[in-house]
Amino acid sequence: MDLTQEELVKKLGMHKTTYTNYEQGKREPPFELIIKLAKLYNVSIDYIAGLTNTKK
Repeated sequence: MDLTQEELVKKLGMHKTTYTNYEQGKREPPFELIIKLAKLYNVSIDYIAGLTNTKK
């Protein structure tokens, strides 16, 4: 979607620091966030988790 991190966190309704911690592996994202990301990017949860290379 070519979003900046600031645009993404605004869409997700979260703090930038929190999202940065997820990206850097300092915290595990809650399952609800993973679902939101899958819907936003139109991909499967397995794709987000790195279990498949198939987006759907």
